[in-house]
Amino acid sequence: MTRLIALILTAACVARADMQVRLKDLVSVEGVRDNQLVGYGLVVGLNGTGDKRQTVFSTQSLANLLERMGVSVPGAAFQVRNTAAVLLTATLPPFAQPGTRIDVTVGAIGDASNLQGGLLVLTPLQASSGDVFAVAQGSVVTAGFVAGRGGNTQTVNHPTVGRIIGGGLIEKPAPSVTVDNSMIHLQLKKTDFTTAARIAEAINKKFSTAAKADNAARVTVSIPSSYKDRAVEFMSQLEAITLETDHTSKIVINERTGTIVMGRNVQLLPVSIMHGGLTVEIETQLQVSQPGPLSTGQTTVTPEVKTRAKEEKAKAITLKPGATVEELVKALQAIGSTARDIIAILQNLHAAGSLEAEVEVI
Repeated sequence: MTRLIALILTAACVARADMQVRLKDLVSVEGVRDNQLVGYGLVVGLNGTGDKRQTVFSTQSLANLLERMGVSVPGAAFQVRNTAAVLLTATLPPFAQPGTRIDVTVGAIGDASNLQGGLLVLTPLQASSGDVFAVAQGSVVTAGFVAGRGGNTQTVNHPTVGRIIGGGLIEKPAPSVTVDNSMIHLQLKKTDFTTAARIAEAINKKFSTAAKADNAARVTVSIPSSYKDRAVEFMSQLEAITLETDHTSKIVINERTGTIVMGRNVQLLPVSIMHGGLTVEIETQLQVSQPGPLSTGQTTVTPEVKTRAKEEKAKAITLKPGATVEELVKALQAIGSTARDIIAILQNLHAAGSLEAEVEVI
């Protein structure tokens, strides 16, 4: 297992050296983003797996729905076993136009046990501002199911959550910022001063335009006069620019699985590592003593405890100044360290101030 980790790290270090990343993967245009939608509705047509009578809002919603359709029925007269109250969520993509279809996620909010086979009744989807941007309707497809009856049932995944593929229909254009013909702002997906400066430099090198890094998270770009009234074409050319990004030194450790991920920029200060193990075994044996036949004695049980301690000789390694990740892993392999031993050693190095990297334990 330790050898596999070393090979992965070495390959990552070599491949990362000349890696170029598209600007499209590093930034997004300010104001061009998704919008979250939410709605409340009813799923009907369930086979007795809907809400129970104690779920009051299901009855009220069904009564209101029928009243809007010209049918007036008291709420107390309803049996809502085939109906379930649900909340809907959807994502409105930027520049989405009326008529575009989007996927909708449906989740029960009452005590319905299964939404399988249900039909969502026409439901408006609104943003946090309260404006309705889409409507949803259609058959609910669940990724789980419930089989069996009574106390002998089997449930797979979550039958109370489902999706309606293409069930949302956009009725109002998305509130996206229109790219004008003078200036755009690029937002870095990961804040970094060095990467922001390199982005501005790469843009100025290709277009000879005024690109400026405002801070670690935003770069302002002035659209050249040759692309006047062609902002979309300029954005296409801009996204294709490639550059080498900068990354902070970081080590991610998963103690549950023994996985260690380290970047190529991780360096060590001069340090000596001594590693050894102590094994203590405690064994208890019960000695049974029985009296002879027809005697007045009693059977007794006497515990016999044996303790053995085994301590391995300490193994030491010394790393030179400027040691790399590859050298560290090879040195730890040389002393026979396992993945969990390496995790403990890295944590100790970080505590001692010899590891010039951020350590994150997940």
